[in-house]
Amino acid sequence: WGCFDEFNRLIAEVLSVCSTQYKCILDSLVGWRPTFTLDGAELTLNRSVGAYITMNPGYLGRTPLPESLKALFRPVTVVVPDFALICENMLMSEGYTQARLLGVKFINLYTLCGDLLSKAKHYDW
Repeated sequence: WGCFDEFNRLIAEVLSVCSTQYKCILDSLVGWRPTFTLDGAELTLNRSVGAYITMNPGYLGRTPLPESLKALFRPVTVVVPDFALICENMLMSEGYTQARLLGVKFINLYTLCGDLLSKAKHYDW
């Protein structure tokens, strides 16, 4: 298993090599072959293999993924959660009847605390 963080910070040439090598592994998985050859070495395939990449597109210094590499991974978009909705549900599960109003107020309070109070590591706003 491998997780490659900020994968699109690599230069295009390295991304291309990664694409070729990972495709070799995937082809062996799809073909149910017990081994695969990578850079001239015969390697045993562990069928529970998995690879994941994270990337932050749109930032300076990021390289767009080549189409050959995009085809090997399933895209998943991650967004900032709606903290007010989460807080509302937590309050509702505890029996609060004004959970929506209280949830918004709590999130406003925590946002202000994070902006105005100490940035010390032991605070998690």
